[in-house]
Amino acid sequence: MNPLAASSVTCMLPVKDLARARQFYEQALGLEPLGAKPDGKFIYRCGGTELALFPRPEGTKAEHTALSFRVAQIDQAVAALSQRGVRFADYDLPGLKTVDHICVLGSEKAAWFEDPEGNILCLHEDLD
Repeated sequence: MNPLAASSVTCMLPVKDLARARQFYEQALGLEPLGAKPDGKFIYRCGGTELALFPRPEGTKAEHTALSFRVAQIDQAVAALSQRGVRFADYDLPGLKTVDHICVLGSEKAAWFEDPEGNILCLHEDLD
């Protein structure tokens, strides 16, 4: 029996300024807050998973996507979040070019943005 196969997953994101991060995740991304934990983490529910913001003075040093939200229609999601003030990154590199903030990568489309804490976030739409 594998105890992890049916377990829920919590994504842990370090943040330098919890109040600033909460404002972004609640107002710009529209996530519903579940509340604070005694250890200082702040929890959000996202579909069947949880997102936990935890205070960390040095923040994050990751240069990769820390979290990706799967959406049904990426163009609509990009437009909706842009209206809420989210700024998407644009790329023009060999093998990675965005058009209207969206890049086609084999079997998915993707669009990237950062939270105010420097975490790299993504929207992706499966094409299969």
